[in-house]
Amino acid sequence: MPKLSVIVPCYFNEDNIPVTTRELIANEANFPPEVTFEYIFVNDGSGDDTLGALRRAQDLYPGRIRIVDLAGNVGSYNAIVAGMAYATGDCLSVITADLQDPPELMVQMYSHWQQGYKLVIGNRQDREEKGLSEAMAKLFHWLMKNLALRNIPDGGFDFVFFDRQVATEVLKLHERNSNVFYLMVWLGFAYVNIPYTRRKREIGKSRWTLNKKIKLLIDSLMAFSFVPIRAISVLGLGLGLVALIYGLYVIALKVARPDEPAGWTTLMVVMLFVSAFQMIALGVIGEYVWRGLDAARKRPLYVVREVYS
Repeated sequence: MPKLSVIVPCYFNEDNIPVTTRELIANEANFPPEVTFEYIFVNDGSGDDTLGALRRAQDLYPGRIRIVDLAGNVGSYNAIVAGMAYATGDCLSVITADLQDPPELMVQMYSHWQQGYKLVIGNRQDREEKGLSEAMAKLFHWLMKNLALRNIPDGGFDFVFFDRQVATEVLKLHERNSNVFYLMVWLGFAYVNIPYTRRKREIGKSRWTLNKKIKLLIDSLMAFSFVPIRAISVLGLGLGLVALIYGLYVIALKVARPDEPAGWTTLMVVMLFVSAFQMIALGVIGEYVWRGLDAARKRPLYVVREVYS
């Protein structure tokens, strides 16, 4: 009897929990009768009554829900890793607590898993939310596909269904400041891509701020691409070539016109340009150094306050 563990990271989802649990439980009817379920809700240091809502849901659906209450907020990706560590299923799925991803898609994902695929990706081909958030999401995934992982699907994803083996390999990595979904693709297992339209959030307010989006972009590029550090080398060589040409020009000008006054403005422009490049280069190198230091400390990705089974 295959067991499915559904991992749900929660952060300020007090109002979502009753709806989410009800829809997840109702979705069980779409699966074959031999499948058993467990739901791992990870409370990622929420400042509202998310934990209380989860406890009430646990009383309403006894024996189905396990709550992993983290001591502090560590980010959704580390919360997902915590969920993987406590899941006991033969196959696992990750879904958002606000139900922007359709739970009914899990049935199709499960059928692909039965056929032997270790990873099944729910790929956002379109989304009901439009405007700046859609444009930023498309830019992020375009950059990741063209600069880091060329085998990821277009449009991005954070709704996945995967085998226990994939979870085990991800847990072995102890990867910090990374993207857990891209790690699953990076492992190299063949995957199936299922397109869908992401729903608009109906309950509550998203805590996915601009600062978090920028950090995710930087973390993902640093973790899966050498482009930032390689760009410094290429730009440095380009500036060196420009400096050489300009130096030859200055020497030729001095020979041709020995009485020509020195160009203070030109000198300042060159100095400011080179200084700006040096600061950018130091910043990029600093990002890599900081990540190396963070990994060397070997601090835990998360701290569990309590597990409610």
